[in-house]
Amino acid sequence: MNRTGHHDNEARLDRFLADVQARAVRMAALALDDREAALDAVQDAMEKLIARYADRPDEEWRPLFWRILQNRIMDAHRRRSVRNRVVSLFGFGGGHDPDGHGPEPEDWVDTRTPEPDRALNDARFGAALEAALAALPLRQQQAFLLRVWEGLDTAETARALGISEGSVKTHVHRAVAALRKRLEAYA
Repeated sequence: MNRTGHHDNEARLDRFLADVQARAVRMAALALDDREAALDAVQDAMEKLIARYADRPDEEWRPLFWRILQNRIMDAHRRRSVRNRVVSLFGFGGGHDPDGHGPEPEDWVDTRTPEPDRALNDARFGAALEAALAALPLRQQQAFLLRVWEGLDTAETARALGISEGSVKTHVHRAVAALRKRLEAYA
């Protein structure tokens, strides 16, 4: 590839990563319940995409990136599981939230809405949605986020999660049903 082509590819990859970064952090934070671990997982996924797949066609980056991120999330869950077993073996207690608090309330406030009642309702719905998503089993959560929030099709989601397309459909269906039930007060 010539020098200009290399820079064009690099610029496209930079734009792609900038576009998915916030959603990827949000998705990983939901799955890991730890913003720092989520940031690490996203950074690792981005670095791997750059190192191994930058020369691939642009249309391959999205499913590759989400697959890499899903692997990082599963790795973090495995490490946490081992750590928790070791900690419990020695009788040490403590919750799973190392800094002692969840998302900050200001993360949910709709600052663009001038009406206080609507802003409060939006914030409550946002908090309820976040809690409902966090309560889903991991596969359902990730399938739902990739299909609905990220907009991947069933085949791309299946590749990203390393499962069959039928499993994706089942997980998304179950996630939607669970979310509807938990959020019915907002309907």
